[in-house]
Amino acid sequence: MKTGEFHLDRCTIAHKLLDFGQLLSQRMFANAMFDPDTVAAIDIHTHAEEPCGTHADDGYAEFQAGMQKYFRTGRDWPPAIPETAAYFRERNIGAVIFAVDCERETGFRRYDNEAIAEEAAEHSDILIPFASIDPAKGKAGAREARRLVEHFGMRGFKFHPTMQGFYPNDRSAYVLYEAIAEAGVPALFHTGQTGVGSGMPGGMGMRLKYSNPMYLDDVAVDFPEMTIVLAHPSFPWQEEALSVANHKPNVYIDLSGWSPKYFPPILVRYANSLLRHKVLFGSDWPAITPDRWLADFETLNIKDEVKPLILKENARKVLGI
Repeated sequence: MKTGEFHLDRCTIAHKLLDFGQLLSQRMFANAMFDPDTVAAIDIHTHAEEPCGTHADDGYAEFQAGMQKYFRTGRDWPPAIPETAAYFRERNIGAVIFAVDCERETGFRRYDNEAIAEEAAEHSDILIPFASIDPAKGKAGAREARRLVEHFGMRGFKFHPTMQGFYPNDRSAYVLYEAIAEAGVPALFHTGQTGVGSGMPGGMGMRLKYSNPMYLDDVAVDFPEMTIVLAHPSFPWQEEALSVANHKPNVYIDLSGWSPKYFPPILVRYANSLLRHKVLFGSDWPAITPDRWLADFETLNIKDEVKPLILKENARKVLGI
């Protein structure tokens, strides 16, 4: 070895990464300014996006063009985390934010969980970071989950069965669920039809069958201590989702991805009654903005005493804040 040269073996690199994670964790907790008492609402479902040009060769730009067309957002590219934080801060709305680790199924490069944690830490007054791990990673994914909670301050995990190509009740995913349950943080699952690939040839390879919420009934049985959130009105399986949430005490529903004016009447009835403590506000930002969602929510016949539960209090219970 020449003078001045040095070599870091794998163990040294691993320890340095762990030290970085611990430092980030300390900084996050030192700057943990999020105050659930002062925000007007908590949006349980927003998406973290990287700056334009990050995915120049993996097809993600074409995918985003399809998403912008489907949701008619009027944007050429979705906002990155700093812009998202500014939007929610201006409205005094807390936001759970996450990406989706779907690299294996789609080829889209993964938005590193550590990078999301670091950026969210810069906006800890308004953002609450969730991680995403492909269940196919097995024990390696479980190790990552434990590390992300312990050293990077992740407050939950996001799954998208259709984009990740798995049945939620596949036993191969259970080692990851075990780590999440042990950490005591929630797991949020996409359910129902998705805008991802809609109108594209072959639906971009997306198989809707994976996102039937009834598969999560098995998960709720096998992990009764893990909080599960069924994301979106679960068309065409809305009644299945309501049944699981009504039957299993650890299962909740978020209302993201749809304008409330299109909610099925049965969903509104359950939100107003049997599930009033288990339904959560979520927008699906940036596909749907909270401005639009909240304006349309006001047109629903939701009881005055139920609105605060949906907009914030139920999320506080799910998040443990």
